[in-house]
Amino acid sequence: MGFASVTELADAELAGQSWYSTWRKSPSQVTTIGIWFDLSMSPGQPVPQYYAASPLIGQPMAYSDEQGMFAGRNVAPATKHLKRLTVLSAVATALPMPMMLCDYLYYYPFIDEGPTDEQLLDNTAPLTRYTDGEGVRVMAVSVAGRTGGQSFSINYTNSAGVAGRTSGLVIQNAVSVNGSIVTSNRASALAQGPFLPLQTGDTGVRSIESVTMAGADVGLFALVLVKPLAQLQLRGIDAPVEVNYFTDFGQLPTIVDDAYLNFLACPSGSLAATPLHGDITVVWN
Repeated sequence: MGFASVTELADAELAGQSWYSTWRKSPSQVTTIGIWFDLSMSPGQPVPQYYAASPLIGQPMAYSDEQGMFAGRNVAPATKHLKRLTVLSAVATALPMPMMLCDYLYYYPFIDEGPTDEQLLDNTAPLTRYTDGEGVRVMAVSVAGRTGGQSFSINYTNSAGVAGRTSGLVIQNAVSVNGSIVTSNRASALAQGPFLPLQTGDTGVRSIESVTMAGADVGLFALVLVKPLAQLQLRGIDAPVEVNYFTDFGQLPTIVDDAYLNFLACPSGSLAATPLHGDITVVWN
């Protein structure tokens, strides 16, 4: 976890090797119950991310380029760790709501759901964090609405460096709200949670080489590589949810220098006009 003892952790904080910052999101999107949503596309602080770049050309993501939640200065060769995370909502419409803090690594913009031919993706720009791909997952984020019901698959290189791996078919929901995870669904047989399934035995993704639609639709989505870091559950408006990863789990998730941090959420109703507030504490050694 980066620290040999409780004393070492306490000494690091006393020496000023920690950072505290706040964040606030004010979603305007009318989200759907049980459909995962990418809060990075909502207004607030950090500023929204729209996955806008040249179609199909991979784009690395980092705080220094895209901002995201600020987790303090770069500290290498020291290692930075998440100690505490707090979230509060004053509106109950979307609650209870699981949330997931992720490091957003890379995205492939404007994948067209119209063609059924294989669409080749450009990986000229390299992945800059978690370059071995271990634990890296893929999510499909809506950037233009669709009719829904069509399926697609991706061809990728796994964390062992083996190319030609496939996700198998995943089905799209009919939610047209930008920021919705297009494969998230509560009822369809081929639907998933926030992430695309990987081929049996795979534990991460280094890059995506192509995507193929099994049937034509009218929307657009971005494929985003993320490293999940931490999870929590926002249950009510009477008190914030606070997770101390040292006292609650005895393990502090690592935050790599220049990480682009933001949240995924699975609301129980609409997030529109539901301000979300919170803070983050990191410590390094």
